[in-house]
Amino acid sequence: MDFKQFLLVLRRRWRSVFLVLVVALGIAGGVSALITPKYESSSRVIVSVNAGTAGEASQATYFLQNRVTSYADLAKSTELAGRVINTLDLDMTPQELSNEISTEVVQATSVLKITVKDEDAHQAQTIADVVTSEFTAYAEEIETIGEGGESQIALNVTDQPEYNPNPVEPNTILNMLAGGLIGLLLGIGLAVSRELLDRTVRTADHIAEVTDAPVLASIGFDNEIRSAPLLTDLGAFAARTEAFRLLRTNLQFIDIDQRARVLVVTSAVPGEGKTMTSTNLAVALAQTGRTVLVIDADLRRPRVASTLGVDPAIGLTTALVGKAEIEDAIQVHEPSGLHVLASGAKPPNPTEILQSRVTHDLIRRLRQSYDMIIIDAPPLLPVADASVLSTLADGSILVVRHGQTNRDQITEAVNRLSQVGGRLYGVVVNMVAKRAIGSYYYYYYEETSPVREGGKSRRATPTKGKGSRKAISPRQAAKETPPDDEGSHKAPLV
Repeated sequence: MDFKQFLLVLRRRWRSVFLVLVVALGIAGGVSALITPKYESSSRVIVSVNAGTAGEASQATYFLQNRVTSYADLAKSTELAGRVINTLDLDMTPQELSNEISTEVVQATSVLKITVKDEDAHQAQTIADVVTSEFTAYAEEIETIGEGGESQIALNVTDQPEYNPNPVEPNTILNMLAGGLIGLLLGIGLAVSRELLDRTVRTADHIAEVTDAPVLASIGFDNEIRSAPLLTDLGAFAARTEAFRLLRTNLQFIDIDQRARVLVVTSAVPGEGKTMTSTNLAVALAQTGRTVLVIDADLRRPRVASTLGVDPAIGLTTALVGKAEIEDAIQVHEPSGLHVLASGAKPPNPTEILQSRVTHDLIRRLRQSYDMIIIDAPPLLPVADASVLSTLADGSILVVRHGQTNRDQITEAVNRLSQVGGRLYGVVVNMVAKRAIGSYYYYYYEETSPVREGGKSRRATPTKGKGSRKAISPRQAAKETPPDDEGSHKAPLV
């Protein structure tokens, strides 16, 4: 992971970093609030020596430097602490008091600083005063040789203990800084760990890891998808409209020598948005003036009819079992001129029906009558239906959901297609957050105010004639929408 990738990880995972930072600051603040405040009082004692008894002055200096270090330990001794406890009648052990006493030798001097901490500021000053006086007496006593002798050193108090009303513990600011630093490091570590362990698709590189198929388009997340699911409900420059125009354009360059006529749109697992993708792709193709048919081949959970507002009772299964002619089963979505073959009644054996020769013959027959056929198929991993349909089509489009579909699922879906000889034309990444659109190398305009139109649809009305049936041509239904690219036009089947 280079520095640029690291910054991208922080950008994607900033909420995790921020959350851990807030928690760490909260813990640091809580701990600081729970710690009992402590106050301190300090005194200073200078140690001197009589050069006449200790030798020459140079030797006296060396003598003091060694002695002061020893006195620093002596001031913290349990013997001295016991004397202070007896003097003040304190309710603590010598070891407990010794732990509250700290000493420091002032650098390059013979000055010793004695500090006492206590939960009460006045008590800290009182104890420091007694510790200082007892220490000077105790040190001189130790340095006195023989009875009636004189001490080799002299200890004089230069600074008496003072009352300090400000607590020295806890240091809330320092604790918060330390907590914030620890929280920031933990948050960054968590973000990087989640990124390394996260197998969901978030960039084009993630897709390139599992398949050579290109990313045909990325569809941004749209809060208005429920109220305006189709391109005919949106304005000409809406973000979603631009995305499907890009998808439509990219499909033209997939196979220049042999243009695809039948496409299967599927996904690895449910909930990826394949039906919205297939219907809007079909609408985008129909808006160019082509004769386009969308087939709802998801016989288990059909949704094309409800999305396009057509009658779901008649459709593919109705025509396959002979209850209606295929010409009567195909309906027209008026706003776009798109022809629609709904799923019809739900059968008990969807896979067997899609594998039947009747279905194969029907697809071949429809292929001759339309410029483009889009088949909305079930997900690849739960059932075998999409794999069966891919053998009838020129290629397949795999819809994945940004931040939800994982790479293992995509790998398995691609393997399912390759096992039956299906061709994967490309991948469409759906529901991409705006900040992540650039991860798939596709940028789109912000949506202008959408132009909403009614989503009325009606059954294609056939007129009987010798050897053929005719319905309203999708080109007639699309006259109000100028085509933005050219396409071959064949007479529709119906």
